[in-house]
Parts: sequence; C-alpha cells; structure tokens
Amino acid sequence: MAPAEYAILAVTLFAAAGLQGSIGFGAGLVAAPVVGMLQPTLLPAFVICLGAVIGLLSVVRERTAIDIRGAGWAMAGRIPGSLMGTWLVVMLPLDMLTWAVALSVLAAVAASFIGWKPVAHRRSLLAAGALSGIMGTATAAGGAPMAIVLQGQEPARVRGTLSAFFLAGSVISVLMLAIAGQVRAEVLITLAAMCPAVILGFLLSGWLNRSIDAARQRMLALGFSIVGSVLLIARLLLF
Repeated sequence: MAPAEYAILAVTLFAAAGLQGSIGFGAGLVAAPVVGMLQPTLLPAFVICLGAVIGLLSVVRERTAIDIRGAGWAMAGRIPGSLMGTWLVVMLPLDMLTWAVALSVLAAVAASFIGWKPVAHRRSLLAAGALSGIMGTATAAGGAPMAIVLQGQEPARVRGTLSAFFLAGSVISVLMLAIAGQVRAEVLITLAAMCPAVILGFLLSGWLNRSIDAARQRMLALGFSIVGSVLLIARLLLF
C-alpha cells in the first residue's frame, strides 16, 4: 500500500477500535469494507486479527461485567460456524468473497435498523454464535448476530460479553485460517504497524463511554458501515 493508503487505514482502525470499545461491536463492520477497498488480499484474516486485539483490550477493561454463561453458549455455536466460514474462504474467489463482505455488512446493518430483539436464551445464543462464526471467519464482519441477541441489556454487560465472545471466537478463526494458509506475513506485518492506531482508538472509547450515549454511538457505527459498503460495491462494479 502507498503511504496515503496506510494513513487511511490507520484512521479507519482508530475509529473502528473506538467504536467497538464503546458499543461492544462494530470494528469488523467499519474496517472490512475499507480494507477490502485498499488491500483486499488482507481479508478476512487481517480484520479477524484486529478483532482479537480489540477483544483482548476490552475483556481486560470490562472483565467484571462479562456474562460467562451466555458467552459460553454462544461459543458452542461459534466453533462449527467458524469451520464453515473457513471452508468459504478457501473455496470462494477473491471477488466473490469481497461481495460477501459488502453484502453481509449491509445485511447486518439492515437487521440492526429493523430493531428485532430476540430473548437471549440458550437456543438464540447458539444460533447467533453459529451465524457470527460463519460471517466472522468468511467476511470478518460477524458482530451483528450477537449484538442483536444481546441488545437491550446493560451497556457494560453487553460490551463485556461481546468482547469475551469475540476474543475467543477470533482466536479460533485465526487458528483455522492459519491452518488453511490464509494468515500470511503481510497480514501480521500490517497488523503490527496499525497497533498504535488501534490502541489509541480503544483508549478514546473510554472517554466516549462517558460523553456519548450508546444509541448515538451505534448510529455512527452503522452509518460508517453503510458508506464503506457502498464504496466497496462501487469499486467492484467500476474497476
């Protein structure tokens, strides 16, 4: 990537880390379309590794609010979902996978706007975990199913539970992608270069949690996701 592209990526990841640190999800929604435009060969491994880094930071900060049982049921669904997502990464050509990123992000945003609020019980958590595993491993944007199931709960509990789920799920997805040969040196080098922007964005989220309400922050994340997805689709259609 050119220096200007690195700068765009750094700003995007700064915003992505700040948003996820504030509302519990959204880094993949924000980052995946931009990464797909700048350097599609980094998908999905780069954004999944990013999720692991932000998840670790969030778990440390929100550790007292985590619903361990709920995260455990969701992880039971995430594992088979991640296997399916890995298969899609290996089998699909790059353009098709890029389409999958854009369309899955738009679908997740649409679901959030519809406002469906299922009850967070064992079956719904298993299903959400499985869908998140498929979307997260194949497209690096798998936060929406879990966020929809957990919406309406106390903000710190949502952030903590989502963070624990995403950390464990991201580690599983990265390991599966590594076995499939999808975690290349390019991914790790770019991630290391972007870590300062990610950490600064996450630190910003601590201030955002005190000064901006969760509903407004959620709308910002969804709006950013729509713009990124539309730009990604435009790139696929025009170039």
